[in-house]
Order: sequence, then structure tokens, then C-alpha cells
Amino acid sequence: MLQDHVHVWRTTLDWPDDAAARLQQCLSTDERERMERFRIERDRRRQLIGRGLLRTLLGRYLDVPPQEITFDYGAAGKPYLAPNLVAPGLVAPGLAPQPLQFNLSHSGDLILIALTNGRALGIDVEQIRGDIKVGEIAARFFSPNEQQALAALSGTRQIDAFFDCWTRKEAYVKARGDGLSLPLDAFDVSLRPGDDARLIETRPDPAEARRWRLTALDVGDGYKAALAVEGDGWTLHQWDWQVSPDRGGLAQ
Repeated sequence: MLQDHVHVWRTTLDWPDDAAARLQQCLSTDERERMERFRIERDRRRQLIGRGLLRTLLGRYLDVPPQEITFDYGAAGKPYLAPNLVAPGLVAPGLAPQPLQFNLSHSGDLILIALTNGRALGIDVEQIRGDIKVGEIAARFFSPNEQQALAALSGTRQIDAFFDCWTRKEAYVKARGDGLSLPLDAFDVSLRPGDDARLIETRPDPAEARRWRLTALDVGDGYKAALAVEGDGWTLHQWDWQVSPDRGGLAQ
């Protein structure tokens, strides 16, 4: 049951070609067309594995063939399951069925997929880069409080704090489903080294911050990741999806 649990699955782009090719059978026509529009093979592979694994996971949770899953899209483009796709078996007895919620993020060689039942959620992963202009980007997108906290740091601590801030902000924006309509400087998140991930302040509605819980995810060296979930009282579970040359394999 997923009512009070959040599952996060991690995979990489390092899939055997035959296993990756099998994922294409799960994709819808528009997903295949979107994949083929990418000119760079790595980008096509990222689209294939990300969307194919998402459908594979949803199929397992919902007990339906992956290729039969259909999506609706919010005003800002966030995908949701079509209203008919609910899974009563994932909900505790006595509770009404709730739609399975999911979100996907990728960067570098990693793909993360988060799932839960009846709660909005968002996930973001970023490959850490040391060549970015931290101050310039923060001045454009971060709140004054975040800019000040970031400026007090230097070196690798500043780089780590920048990506902590960015992933926490992106996870929250994705959870809300607002896209670019929610400015990144309209809310504050924690970013100082050693601080727990937290949504500190939301403007103009300060009560909004209490609706969400932020969590930093350890997904491997060279990456930062964060998860935003609506409400409290849930438990996080993380797994790797590993693939063998002969078949898609599941490893926990």
C-alpha cells in the first residue's frame, strides 16, 4: 500500500541495448515521435529509458500493461494518470481509491522516478558542475535570503549549497505543478551545509510552507537530489532498478 509511503526508484542510462529496445514497445506513438526528434543519441536514450521505465513501474503498481497507460496533462504540462487509472489495492481498507501520483527527473547518467498514492509530489536530480556561475544564476532565480546565505560560503561548500538549493526549489515547483508560473524567488528553502532540507517561507501565503515536506536524497557521488511531498506522516523507500542483458531485472 502506498497511502503513507513514497517510493523512489533510481536507474542509469547504462542499459544493454536489447533491454532498452524492449522499452520502446511500451511507448505511445507520440512518445516515440518525441524521442526521435532528439538529434543526440544520448538524449534519445534518456527519453526512452525514462519514459519506458516510468510506464513499466506504473504498470506494475496498477497491474495493467504498460502500453495501455494513458496520461492527462496539467496546465503547466505536468503529466497525470488518466482518471480511470486508480488502484484500489494500493489503498488501505476503508479508504476511497486515490490516483497514483508520480514524477520523473534526470540529469547526467541518472534517472529518478518517485511514486505515491493520493499526495502531490515532485523530484529533482542535478549533476554537480563546478564550472557554473553560481552568483549570476542565484541573482536571477534565488530569493534575497538564499542569495545572502549562498554568498557567505565559498569553494565546494558554495557549489554544494547551490545545487542543494536548486534541487529543493525544483522539486517543490514540480510537486505543485505550476511550472514557470511560480517564480523560484517566491519562496525560500534551506541550503546551508548541514541543514535539513526544508521549505522555510512561501509568499504571499505563509501557510503554504506547512503543507509540504522536503527531503534531500542521497543518489550517489557527483549528484544532488531532492523530493517534495504534500503532507506529513509518510515513509520514504528507495530502490535501484538494475537490468540484466537477457531481461529487465528488479533489485532492491
